[in-house]
Amino acid sequence: MAVGLTARTLVRMRLAAFRHGLKDQNRLTWIGTGAFVGLVLAAGTIWVSASGDNDVLAVALAVWMLGWVVGPLFAGGGDETLKPEYFAMLPIPPRELATGLLTAALAGVAPIISLVALLSLVIAGGQLSVAAALIALPALLLQLFCFILASRLAVAVYGVLLQVRAGAVIAAVVNAFILAFTAQGWALIVAFVSTDVQGTMAKAARIAPSGWGLVAVEAAGRNDWLKVLAALAGLIVLAAVMLVAWSALLVRRTTASRTGGKVGRQLSAHSVQGAADAKELRSWTRDLLYGHRAVFAICYGLFFCLMPLAIGWKGMLPWAGPAALVMAGAMSANLYGSDGTALWTTLMTPGSARPDVRARQRAFLVVFGPPTLVITLLLTWWAGDANAWPLVLSVLPALLGGAAGLIVACSVYFAVPTTDAHKRSGNPLNSGENEGETMGIVYVMLVLVSVSAAPALIVGLNASWWGVPVGVLTGVLAWWYLGRTAAARLDKRGPELLTLLRHGRSTAEQATRTAAMEALPKWRRTLAGFCLGFGAIPLFPQAVVPAIFKLTGNDDTKSWFLALYTNGPWQWIVIVAMAALGLGMYAYGGLTYLNAKKTAAATAASAAPIPVKSATDR
Repeated sequence: MAVGLTARTLVRMRLAAFRHGLKDQNRLTWIGTGAFVGLVLAAGTIWVSASGDNDVLAVALAVWMLGWVVGPLFAGGGDETLKPEYFAMLPIPPRELATGLLTAALAGVAPIISLVALLSLVIAGGQLSVAAALIALPALLLQLFCFILASRLAVAVYGVLLQVRAGAVIAAVVNAFILAFTAQGWALIVAFVSTDVQGTMAKAARIAPSGWGLVAVEAAGRNDWLKVLAALAGLIVLAAVMLVAWSALLVRRTTASRTGGKVGRQLSAHSVQGAADAKELRSWTRDLLYGHRAVFAICYGLFFCLMPLAIGWKGMLPWAGPAALVMAGAMSANLYGSDGTALWTTLMTPGSARPDVRARQRAFLVVFGPPTLVITLLLTWWAGDANAWPLVLSVLPALLGGAAGLIVACSVYFAVPTTDAHKRSGNPLNSGENEGETMGIVYVMLVLVSVSAAPALIVGLNASWWGVPVGVLTGVLAWWYLGRTAAARLDKRGPELLTLLRHGRSTAEQATRTAAMEALPKWRRTLAGFCLGFGAIPLFPQAVVPAIFKLTGNDDTKSWFLALYTNGPWQWIVIVAMAALGLGMYAYGGLTYLNAKKTAAATAASAAPIPVKSATDR
């Protein structure tokens, strides 16, 4: 009875929070876009089931479960509307709380879409027998519970790993592989298909928990009731084990002390700049989230460029170092936002703005410069492409200096308030209520850091080794000028930045921005969000990458690059068209939101009361 009451209460809380969240037009747009994409994928799964190919269906269900497990790791730890910390002071047993949170998790868009996809089990069973169709009903419900529990348990385990240095490294490597697979997994898939392992993949998918529901349905179609009971019992036992494990991790999350461990060696710098440098280097080596991001960026560059080796293609190897730098710049776009209210220690020290900014830039160079240089040299030598040497050595210093300058400028001008380090919850992935804004800055930085290497790349393509000094020059200039600009901004507007990081945006400011966005037509807001989310597809894989392949003579592997499937001059026409499309999408989305922001600022300024001087003042 108590469990049911707790579950009903949490479900009502979850639905109330969801209804309130729909008032935010940006969130509503993202939910609508995600729901549309999810329904398309669910329809595809049902179509596979209707076609009668249960081998492909087993693999598709494995992909759905994999999405539930890894998806929240890239979305701020999943839905944290009801945080376990909220209920830590209430006399609710851990398993009762876990059961209630699990039930509340069903009241969302993602579970409904997954339920639609799992209807494929009913369709598959209907093609076998009436009994198989009936068995599919409890099977799909148990499968859905296992999906959600696996997602919650993965986030909880990931949070524990991020609180231990070795665990943070392991989590970063796994995360990097998964994200790289979403972009370059085609190479592994092609390798699997070419070696005729589809049957092996289908067998593995049935052995995995995601396939036990399908196994039960197929066994019912053959009247193998012992196997049906075994598969359903396996789902029940798995769900119970995951629920117990999640309950234990909830107890650890809500009761574990987070007040630091050993006290490290004290700073012994003899100058302001030396102290600032030491502080930043310690941040990268001691803050587990900093270290996680560094390992993630480097591993992402490696996996992204090593995966094509599965089909014997070495053309991407020289670009592992540059790819790691682009990702590192994007992951470091909110340095001051990550520090939070610790900024006050800098502001209370006169004249510390410039040393602090320069220290952050130098720490970035020290952390990412040597490893990316070593990776670039080794993998370019391994690739054996002499034409790649001037290009990668031209691009590398440009990206390194450009990223070091952009990260401080972006984090000073466009800082996003996040949870302070000492207030982080048991889910370190969740950085507050501004996940969407943070991801937007990451996407923009991916483009800006890449563009910073454009002059060096152009010169390298046309004048070979002359691109190296151009890359060094542009990198130094970007490092110096953007750092100087960021320091001046921090010195002038530091208190305002601290207020933003401490209190977030004011209610009036948020209301004005929301009103300005709501004034735009709904289709325009949706289109702007779509352009910002998917503009990278035509710009990078369909324009930049095939252009580099053609210029370096590595255009034999067509893969999914549309331009390489055309002939003669049409290849360049398609490349230019795709580049224009990608840039146009980013421009449209960015200008839409920028104009809305300007409109909000103008509205706020016009609504502000005009001070009237008194007779004494006159």
